[in-house]
Amino acid sequence: MAIQVRAMSFHCLSFLPRIKKNSKENAAALPTLLYISSRRTIRSLVRSSTDSSSSSGRWEEFLKQLPTAIPCLSDVLWPSAGAFVAMAILGRLDQLWAHRGLSFTIAPIGAVCAVLFAAPKSPAAQKYNMFVAQIGCAAIGVLALSIFGPGWLARATALAASIAFMTVTGSIHPPAASLPILFIDGAKFHHLNLWYALFPGATGCLLICLIQEVVTFLKSNYRF
Repeated sequence: MAIQVRAMSFHCLSFLPRIKKNSKENAAALPTLLYISSRRTIRSLVRSSTDSSSSSGRWEEFLKQLPTAIPCLSDVLWPSAGAFVAMAILGRLDQLWAHRGLSFTIAPIGAVCAVLFAAPKSPAAQKYNMFVAQIGCAAIGVLALSIFGPGWLARATALAASIAFMTVTGSIHPPAASLPILFIDGAKFHHLNLWYALFPGATGCLLICLIQEVVTFLKSNYRF
């Protein structure tokens, strides 16, 4: 602040060499010049202080969002172990069903594991939201492909319809929004047709829900 005040004084005095010493008109204009210069400097000071206070406020909001406590070991270990077991079982089922060209380990299943094991109380982890969104969005993908064929129009329409479906039914489950695009781009799923609404998304989620119940029991009774 002291540096800025000195700069203001220097800015005001910079007008003095322009004024002739023996000129009455210039002498009368000196207070006006000093007043204009000081107003400009004060405006810049206010603007800089406002910017610094707003940035400080944003920084404080960011700090408030940081976790205040380190989670205990059981809150980290059990969800991670549950995700490992779920993906291991689904991977084993992939090996057993490989001759039929079916796969349980699809990308949305990873997002479902993260939601169910890491944030089981979130709206996206509720069973109604999960199964309604998984079945509905998968069926929308099948319909979009049959109507528009493979391409950008089918993807865009399916995604928009999936978001509208989840909003209308109150079943917001973000991992389900990728199921239509996965079906449209994944030729290995096309032979399932409407069975894709139940497999592999909903079927895989059913298995993950069972494992999640075990993880919840372990977190509640075996904490360390």
